[in-house]
Amino acid sequence: MPEILFSQLFLKVFYVKKAMTLLESEKQVRKDERERILSERVPSLQLSGLSLQDLQNLCKELHQKIDVVDEERYDIASKVSKNDMEIQDLSQKIYELKGKMKRPNLKRVRVSADAMLGALLGAKVKESVDFKANLKTVKKEEEKVREVTDWRKNVESMSGMEGRKKLFDAGQ
Repeated sequence: MPEILFSQLFLKVFYVKKAMTLLESEKQVRKDERERILSERVPSLQLSGLSLQDLQNLCKELHQKIDVVDEERYDIASKVSKNDMEIQDLSQKIYELKGKMKRPNLKRVRVSADAMLGALLGAKVKESVDFKANLKTVKKEEEKVREVTDWRKNVESMSGMEGRKKLFDAGQ
């Protein structure tokens, strides 16, 4: 039995060492590949022997290239953020669609008012509650009775602008 444990431990150690060497070699390959691509895309600068005007022109060209690269980077970043938002919206819609379940049909249950109050309020209410006793009493206001007068008597006095002014003042 100890021989099996020892051989398993030996295999685990061997696999870990092998994985570490593969990882190191993979890192080295990536580093070499990066250096090769950079040397192809970006040639080394030859600054010796250039006049002041040539150096200024070189700086302007480099600034233009930097601006172009920054614009491309910004465009790509905006596309990535837009796609991320779209992915988030779609995943939210998927979650909402999965979350909707069909409601089961509920059975009707007949419960008396006392049982309902007991269920809602707990053990506080043991006797029947009289709801009418808790209501406030409201006094009804008497409606103002308008005097009924004969309209024919006031026709002459209410005609024209003076009559309209009297009606307006009486309404207020």
